[in-house]
Amino acid sequence: QREFTQKKTFTSWINSILAKHTPPSVISDLYTDIQQGHLLLDLLEVLSGQHLPREKGFNTFQCRSNIENALTFLKSRSLKLINIHVADIIEGKPSIVLGLIWTIIFHFHIEELARTLACTYNQPSLDCSSAVDSSPKASRSAKKSAKTKEQWKVSATKALLLWAKEQCSLHGSINVTDFKSSWRSGLPFLAIIHTLRPGLVDLEKAKARSNKENLKEAFRIAELELNIPRLLEPEDVDIMNPDEKSIMTYVAQFLQYSRNLCESEEDMQEKVREAMSWLAAQEKKLAKLLIDAENETYYQKYKEMMSFMEAFNQEKNPFLPMLSSKRSEAELSEGQQQMREEWDKLISQINEWKVKLDQMLPSPLDSIEAWLQEVEHLQAEDLPDLQDPFKAMFVFREIIVIFKGLMDCFDSHLDTLQSFKNEDEKNMPLVLPEKLEEMKRRFSNIRFTNSNTFLEYHYGLCSAIANEVMLKLNIWDMKYGTKESVESLLENW
Repeated sequence: QREFTQKKTFTSWINSILAKHTPPSVISDLYTDIQQGHLLLDLLEVLSGQHLPREKGFNTFQCRSNIENALTFLKSRSLKLINIHVADIIEGKPSIVLGLIWTIIFHFHIEELARTLACTYNQPSLDCSSAVDSSPKASRSAKKSAKTKEQWKVSATKALLLWAKEQCSLHGSINVTDFKSSWRSGLPFLAIIHTLRPGLVDLEKAKARSNKENLKEAFRIAELELNIPRLLEPEDVDIMNPDEKSIMTYVAQFLQYSRNLCESEEDMQEKVREAMSWLAAQEKKLAKLLIDAENETYYQKYKEMMSFMEAFNQEKNPFLPMLSSKRSEAELSEGQQQMREEWDKLISQINEWKVKLDQMLPSPLDSIEAWLQEVEHLQAEDLPDLQDPFKAMFVFREIIVIFKGLMDCFDSHLDTLQSFKNEDEKNMPLVLPEKLEEMKRRFSNIRFTNSNTFLEYHYGLCSAIANEVMLKLNIWDMKYGTKESVESLLENW
């Protein structure tokens, strides 16, 4: 159970970091995906802000070399990698892989954050400027720096725990003594959220709810309102002995959020000004590009869009934390609201440009693109409300008919795409190869998703519920007496 929880938590944490890499990458299975070394190097590059050497291929020698580069980098940061060897990582040994990832999380995530608290809680931090002293006593302390480094790991854990206790102490009897069973009730998570963002949580109501309900609510609010990735599930915490490392990893994200909140108003205003200036520059750049490319071929227009989007996606990263904020309008300053409006406007213009380009595709690619968009739109739609099984059955049946009609064209459209001759009468390419590859990937995604089976399942589920309801109604053909007895019967059923 502990290994399963750690694997899940660490994978989610890694993916939240890899989303910031250029290009973004993702881990599906921690034990196998780490074996090539590429994702490990991606992770360390984002965390350190450094470009690390790597082999581009995927043969055994190149994978080994990449893992060695990662471990060498970690050792250069004075990290002790006890019993962590290249061969064990290549084999994907669970205990070794989890040990390595925990070392990375602790150093780059927990330890770095805890250093900001070290002076506050009198922990032995080497970076604590207020501890500088030229007295003989200080000189003797300097000689013990090696011992201080050894103590720091314990101190980082203690500093994080003290911070959590401090947040919870503001709300009465919510007590935190460790990173294990103290969190089982879910109340500490809710208390921290309430301290960071008052008004999001009703602690009095929470005290009357079950552990699982509180945990579910805390993780939901943290994800939606604080933009904190959901690393845990209620069943990971509401057990006799929850995993300490997983809870520490998650709690540290709240400390990160707290540090971000502590930025001065001047710093925030400066960031807003920088973001607004960048947005204005991007809007001008896009407008000029649209004018300059007006008389170009489709090939050239699409190439210009690809170039613009590549630069845009790289340049937007420093502004993303503010631009993607999930705070409500009421919580934003006037400048932040204006920034959000400008961001939405720019994204809308980019999307309009993409739609126009898709409509300009040469025949028969234009009709294939329209078909792809229609299927993808259908797949992205929310499921009908299952509370009314009779209505849901009708809606599901309609969707199934539409979807089957679209899927009847799947093979013919795919054949047409694969046999498309990508050149004009002058033997020049009509469409950028990247666009053709993107369309083929979308066909694969549609086939993999297999929405028809999914829809048929839900239709069958609604049908079964509806039949059960009808059966009950047909049986209930006699009077049952008082109103109370009928209500009791319905409630029990």
